[in-house]
Amino acid sequence: MNLEKVVFGFFVLLAATLNFGFFIGDIDNPVVHNRYELFAAVVVNLIATVLKFGDRTQIGAVHLATSLVADLQLISAALVYGYAVYVSTAGITPGTMASIVSLSGGALLANLVSVVLLVVETVSFHRG
Repeated sequence: MNLEKVVFGFFVLLAATLNFGFFIGDIDNPVVHNRYELFAAVVVNLIATVLKFGDRTQIGAVHLATSLVADLQLISAALVYGYAVYVSTAGITPGTMASIVSLSGGALLANLVSVVLLVVETVSFHRG
């Protein structure tokens, strides 16, 4: 068993599950979308991105691209959340929450592509 692959798979799957946990629920209801879960999703996605930098294969490049997309979407969601809470006088409105959740949904799609790539790569691995 390759410990590096275990750690890599762990962070890829954890990034997807944290993102899913934040995403699920009524799109405009801030009560069901925990800000700490969004923060954890951002941090774990950034860690997963760093772990993907060493791979110089074609599938490694696609892994990195999916991770960068997820990072961009989640950081954007966190910035919108921060703006709504700390800058805007209106606070978190249903429309703002819908935008935040939609951005995390884009990241979730990128995370799911990364998980599919991980499974395909694992299934197609030949010991030789």
